[in-house]
Amino acid sequence: MAEGKKVTLKTHARDMIILPEMVGLTIAVYNGITYLPVTISPWHVGHYLGEYAITSKIVQHGEPGLKATRSTLHIASK
Repeated sequence: MAEGKKVTLKTHARDMIILPEMVGLTIAVYNGITYLPVTISPWHVGHYLGEYAITSKIVQHGEPGLKATRSTLHIASK
């Protein structure tokens, strides 16, 4: 979010279509955990609010045994 921008509205409606009247507003969209601020620009018109508030994280797996579950702590040696 840009500095100085104030959140105009908080919403759970991720399926709301962005209208031309919404250009210039900063809307906080709920992603399942927190509200993510989305500043509406003319290029967003016609899209859904949910497209700009991602709900999932990128999964990063570590090595076996490093912060892993009990079943993967032991690596079979051959």
